Amino acid sequence: MVKRTLAGTGRDEDRSVVRVGGLAVLASFSSFFYYFQRGEILMHGDATAHINIARRMFDSLTPGPLQLGRVWLPLPHLLMMPFLVPDKLWQTGVGGSIPSMIAYVLGVLGIFRLVGGLLEANARTQPSARVGAGLAALAYGANPNLIYVQTTALTETLYLAFFIWTLVYFAEFLRELGDEKATNSARTSLRRCACCVGCAEMTRYDGWFLAGVIGAIVVVLVVRRWEDGQLRRMAAIFLPAMVVVPALWLIYGAAVYGNALDFSNGPYSARAIEMRVGAPNPAFHNFGLGALYFLKSAQITLAVGNWGRWWLLAAAVAGLLGVRILRGRGLTVLLVLWSPVAFYAYALAYGSVPLHVPLWWPFAVFNQRFGLELLPMFAVSAGWLASLIWASWPRVTLWKLTVAAGVLMVASYAFVLKSGPLDLVEASRNWAMRRGLDGSVERVLKMLPSDSIYLMDLAEHVSIMERLGIPLRRIVNSENHRVWKQPTDPEGIWERALANPAGYVNYVIAFEGDAVDRGVNRTGLNLLAVIHGTGQPTARIYETARPVNQSR
Repeated sequence: MVKRTLAGTGRDEDRSVVRVGGLAVLASFSSFFYYFQRGEILMHGDATAHINIARRMFDSLTPGPLQLGRVWLPLPHLLMMPFLVPDKLWQTGVGGSIPSMIAYVLGVLGIFRLVGGLLEANARTQPSARVGAGLAALAYGANPNLIYVQTTALTETLYLAFFIWTLVYFAEFLRELGDEKATNSARTSLRRCACCVGCAEMTRYDGWFLAGVIGAIVVVLVVRRWEDGQLRRMAAIFLPAMVVVPALWLIYGAAVYGNALDFSNGPYSARAIEMRVGAPNPAFHNFGLGALYFLKSAQITLAVGNWGRWWLLAAAVAGLLGVRILRGRGLTVLLVLWSPVAFYAYALAYGSVPLHVPLWWPFAVFNQRFGLELLPMFAVSAGWLASLIWASWPRVTLWKLTVAAGVLMVASYAFVLKSGPLDLVEASRNWAMRRGLDGSVERVLKMLPSDSIYLMDLAEHVSIMERLGIPLRRIVNSENHRVWKQPTDPEGIWERALANPAGYVNYVIAFEGDAVDRGVNRTGLNLLAVIHGTGQPTARIYETARPVNQSR
């Protein structure tokens, strides 16, 4: 008789997957409707930017693939794009939420399958595998910060789904690799793993580091099992595939922007933004401090204040017990789950990416959502720990352990909800800084003719046009030119409109210090409004001599 596992297709397992998936769908939709009716899915500036990068692929004076931008990786925008075609889904931000919500459900199912498969493979943990998998899925899917982020167009939820399914298929590859009769299955699992890694690489730069970690593990396996010709052949295909996405992105940057590393050191890179904004970076050039700040952000994603240390302690205990009981595949998976610590420690110390947590200097909230990258590790550890304790001390009845673990988990998350998920707090503060100025500009624009053409730099305030439902094809902006023409494109619509606004647009919107404010020819412009916002650049709206109903 062939034994079915949680990673298989047995009837009981199918029912478990349906239940877990159904609960995840319910949680996703319920939270979306809650935050949507409160107007909170478009508060984060990055979420709005992602939506409008995707939208301008087809809604622009110069539509096409070159509208994908130069810093953020393209897959999230490509996945959002079909959902943003209806104007209402773009204007409300719903189209940007849909891929994130799908990814959230897939992430919950991935955690359930990953933990269930690992525990089923060990005779000692097999009896409690389904409970351990369920607790892990609960720890992941019930996290209040993740539940909020998955209602927005932020990329973390999408990346986490690819990260988790990379581990699912890699763990299955490692299991099948030990079975000489499962060569085809191992090849299939490794191919699926490669696809997930490729998608992760196209979503966030974390995926590039993930590819390096997975690739290094495969190299070690090949060296240790050099006599295995099948493994060598699989690795010969898998390892080159890991570098395809980074290579293509570097080629894209070199061909279009004249700089392969434009995403790292260009005018819109994290380094350039840090130089302009001047936000303090407490981990600057300190790898160890970067790791501590990242771990702290992960802890307070899970619990209020220092109570997050209990989650960290549980993860450490789960790791130690895993060394003793799970061995092999389990330890490899654990290594990959912990790998974000190294990536973010380096990014904070040397990548010009500041992270602020409210408990430590500078006592603020900034990029707090980075802590979500360790959520899979904590979730898997919670499921492992419950199952491993039961395997080590059989006198503990499974249902009591399950209830106790569930109560502690729910209590921890309840306090996070009560105090406010920090990712929501950060988004609220982000919006509060922009709300006054943006709202005042919107009120002026509402009084202008509906078919007006605008000249505006969309880098910072594109949400104004999104909320008003003004199509991007009626806005001349800094993306409407041939970017490979350096330093400017004399034939570009953008450059020509700056030099002669009346020849192309009806109104000019300039925010103090932006590209329009610095470069527009103000000759003949009539100043309509000057708008001040606390802590924000002054906005000026000009009228040109061009009739509104005149075609371009």
